[in-house]
Amino acid sequence: MLKVVGITFKNKGKVYNFSPNDLSLKIGDNVIVETERGLQFGTVAVELREISEDTLVAPLNPILRLATADDVKKNKKNVEDARKALIKARELASKYNLNMYIIDASFTHNRSQLFFRFMADNRIDFRSLAKDLANIYKTRIELRQIGVRDRAKETGGYGQCGCPLCCSKFMNDFDSISINMAKTQNIALNPSKINGICGRLLCCLKYENECYKECGKGMPQMNKKIKTEKGEGKVISVDVLARTYKVNIPDVGIVEFKKDEDESN
Repeated sequence: MLKVVGITFKNKGKVYNFSPNDLSLKIGDNVIVETERGLQFGTVAVELREISEDTLVAPLNPILRLATADDVKKNKKNVEDARKALIKARELASKYNLNMYIIDASFTHNRSQLFFRFMADNRIDFRSLAKDLANIYKTRIELRQIGVRDRAKETGGYGQCGCPLCCSKFMNDFDSISINMAKTQNIALNPSKINGICGRLLCCLKYENECYKECGKGMPQMNKKIKTEKGEGKVISVDVLARTYKVNIPDVGIVEFKKDEDESN
């Protein structure tokens, strides 16, 4: 088991695990950490806890120190300069007629890199844009394309349930969602019902999927012909949670059965 602390680099941003490096930390503390991009100014989002080493998907970098007053001041300037760089980058993207929307910009704490995130429908050749930005800001430039789910997470809003978006409120990572999850839960495959405001399948389709799969074990499939104690018929309705199903039997009509009570099929 490894001791880790969860660090985020922006409001509602993804939480990353770092080694506490024997520091006493609490939620809300500002820290300086070592990352693959260089030194970063972050904030403690999850207090000290232990995780299995097998769950790590990347090397565990250390928290170098608590942020000083000078670090806070420097970070404030970096944020302001990044805001100005964002405006400039958008102007240059327009100049080169690049069909992209640059969402945000951020400096590493030591300004060794200026990082931009953007959205685009297709692959973008941004080499001229990156060259101009490097000449202006005299640092390494990185542009990364992100998806609509990431954008929805940062923009926020309310879902069909009337609650704040899960991705914006508490999710740190996006799970893989498939149309089979909607089928398993017998949800009508209507885009307005199963898609979120990002246009992708609802993240919440995964929350109860395993429960539906477990409850659905042994249940007959929709539209399948099966034999019952009352005769052979076609399955017209399945309620996996109640473990019941309805069968349309010729000369008998629609009959409801409860699984585990009628095991003759």
